[in-house]
Amino acid sequence: MKTLLVLAQNPELPEEVRKALNPERYRVLHRATLDEAEPFLAQGLADGCIVDMELTDVQGVWLLEKIRRRAPKCPTIIYTGAKQSQWEEEAYLQGASQVLTKPLRGRLLNTFLDRLWPEPPHPTPLPPQPIPQSVYRIESSQASAPLPAQTHTLGALKDFSRILTHSLNSEALLNQLLLLLRDVLSINRAAIFLRQPVSDFSLARGIEESRRLRAICSVGLSTGLLQHFELSLEAGIGGQVARLGRILRRYGEEARNDLETQKEFELLGGQVAVPILDRQSIIGVAVFDGRITGEPLVNAELEMIFHLLEQAALAIRNIWLHDQVAANHQMMAEILRELNNACVVVNRDLAVLHANKAARKYFSGADRHSGELEFSDLPQIIGTKVYQVLRTGSGISNFRYEPEHSPGAFYNINIVPFQRQASGLPASALLMVEDLTQTEQLRRLEVEASNLRLVRSMADRLTHEIGNALVPLSVHQQMLAEKLGRKTLDNEFLKLMERDLADSVKRVTRFTNQMRFLARDALLSQEAFPLAALIEEAYEEARKHQPVKAGHLKYDDDNQSVVLTGDRSALKHAFTEIMLNALQANPADPKIGVRLHPESFENGTGLQIDVQDNGTGFTAEAAEKASFPFFTTRNVGLGLGLTVTRKIIETHHGKLEIIPPKTGQSGLVRISLPMESTQASKV
Repeated sequence: MKTLLVLAQNPELPEEVRKALNPERYRVLHRATLDEAEPFLAQGLADGCIVDMELTDVQGVWLLEKIRRRAPKCPTIIYTGAKQSQWEEEAYLQGASQVLTKPLRGRLLNTFLDRLWPEPPHPTPLPPQPIPQSVYRIESSQASAPLPAQTHTLGALKDFSRILTHSLNSEALLNQLLLLLRDVLSINRAAIFLRQPVSDFSLARGIEESRRLRAICSVGLSTGLLQHFELSLEAGIGGQVARLGRILRRYGEEARNDLETQKEFELLGGQVAVPILDRQSIIGVAVFDGRITGEPLVNAELEMIFHLLEQAALAIRNIWLHDQVAANHQMMAEILRELNNACVVVNRDLAVLHANKAARKYFSGADRHSGELEFSDLPQIIGTKVYQVLRTGSGISNFRYEPEHSPGAFYNINIVPFQRQASGLPASALLMVEDLTQTEQLRRLEVEASNLRLVRSMADRLTHEIGNALVPLSVHQQMLAEKLGRKTLDNEFLKLMERDLADSVKRVTRFTNQMRFLARDALLSQEAFPLAALIEEAYEEARKHQPVKAGHLKYDDDNQSVVLTGDRSALKHAFTEIMLNALQANPADPKIGVRLHPESFENGTGLQIDVQDNGTGFTAEAAEKASFPFFTTRNVGLGLGLTVTRKIIETHHGKLEIIPPKTGQSGLVRISLPMESTQASKV
């Protein structure tokens, strides 16, 4: 029976084809679109294809080209109501077997199909084959008709009920069939060899493997022999059967002239080889010996075995297709399971058909012991939208969801319906959830980094511009007393102006230095200098910005002079800011103590510098925020002093700490510098 696939939007043409053809010779399948016909064309399940199209433009030729790509060996008949000669010619060039015009004429279609697949002639009896003296002859009356005791048993072979239980296991199915044949025909020895199906994952290797036939089951033969013995479709028994396409006898002319075939028959102890055909190709070979009484199998029995194996081959083909679909399903399930995005499939009964690990992580309740996800586990807003998609068939894409139990996290949600063309409403819906929390955090960090780069660039530009504007003011402020004279400065107004100018110049200079060091990311110089002199200079510089009547600095270096290597001007500014902060802690009677201690770092030793004032110190909250930009506890200033200090210390690979004081203790600022960065040494 041939299978004809009819591609037509209108069901009238398929019905006319069914009426015109013999149902015993042709099976007619109707599909409306090429996508629906894809499985039949790709798997080679259709013997011929009839297409309803109009040959008036390039659309029909494109459709024919797609069909030929999917099934290049499948004959294609085109029925058209209107055609143009140029497009008809193009259709033939694209591989059309025949172009016919509607309405359908049954006799013409049958004639053309008979030319494609001529009806086989009635079978004629095979001439008797010579049998050597070593093989027991049987009487012609016995060969022409089965024994009376066999009449009942041969009819029992038509019942496949015992092998249907193995409909998904090809090896068990063939083994059960072989045992059934042995019980009925009393076969002495037999073995069935089967090729392996071609896998889509390793196509080249799979084609090579499919030409080799491995033993699937046997009776009366050694298992150890069959483990190391294979047939091939290229030579020997397998090659002869594949070439002839019919039953091969050991003492037939073809087998006698092939030495390898004779060796394989002798090794297996067989007398006849039967091809296992699935009506399209050979998928295996069955090798049989005679009966346990020594008599050979007669023609009627071999014909019956051939047809039974053909039916089994069709079942095996279905098993292979089932295994391929199951493997593809398993692969897709594993892919979905390992995706970082959550995937949930919900049917119309609101049952969860599939949920991957990410979905269970996002939505499973903490009090749930079972690993399975239920529809009730979905948040209410998401469950409502899934229900809406299942009832309307319209998808919902790209809406944002922020879970209540995870502040700061948010998901991007898509809901897609799975809808068949024949049905109006979707059978299920796919919920896809993408966690964009880290993406949003990275975006915010990128915005912050961009803003920091902008601030640094602004600080660099402002530093230069303010410095340029400050130079003439500073020069004229210093020359004011010289140009006007001391007597003129006795004037109260001029004294105030000179003092305010000096204070403004100092404040702008300090701000300019802060901007300059904030804009730097690396050391500008590397020089060696004594730490004691640097501390003293920083203290004197701080007193210029915070004049005090009485002040005392105590430097404790344990009678050892410490020499540092680094950016001297930057470190001087950092210590100046710390000293200024200490002076402001107790302006009436400031006292500052500096102590040095050795410190251990991950990659070696370092230096710890503690600067302690006699003020009230920072509160715990202020100590945590003291080095943040623009944080200050005073009414004046920008709050950048300790921020700049931290930046300079970290540039030298060190660390700045504001130690919260205990009750009754004063403030303490701790600077840690590694030896590798500062190259500190004691003289």
